[in-house]
Amino acid sequence: MELPSTKPYLLRAIWEWCCDNGFTPYIAVHVDGRTLVPREFVKDGQIVLNLGPGATNKLQMGNELIEFQARFGGVARELSVPVAQVAAIYARENGAGMAFEVGDGEASVAAPSPAAPVLDEPPEPPPEGGRPKLQRVK
Repeated sequence: MELPSTKPYLLRAIWEWCCDNGFTPYIAVHVDGRTLVPREFVKDGQIVLNLGPGATNKLQMGNELIEFQARFGGVARELSVPVAQVAAIYARENGAGMAFEVGDGEASVAAPSPAAPVLDEPPEPPPEGGRPKLQRVK
């Protein structure tokens, strides 16, 4: 019998660590046909999403899918991300996190590479009018 992937468990653990320590958890996702995200925010086949409690509603991090609601430009959207398509999860403030191999059934953790969003130093802020940010609007 094949063991289940460790990836969804590691994603949940790092998400919880970020939230417990006051950091903002972000995920980097390789977008494919099964990924339900606003396509207008996809750049080079990837999207970075804020999974913080203040930016999401009804967040469910399952073993196969990460599902939640988020606002883009003030419009609430339903998002669904296959766990297999998550390339990394990290804290926005310091870049601490983990990178993964992308693909079906991948359970191994990738070694960080220069192109991976997991950094030793804080990530550079996006340029003015650049990358969109998720935020909760009350």
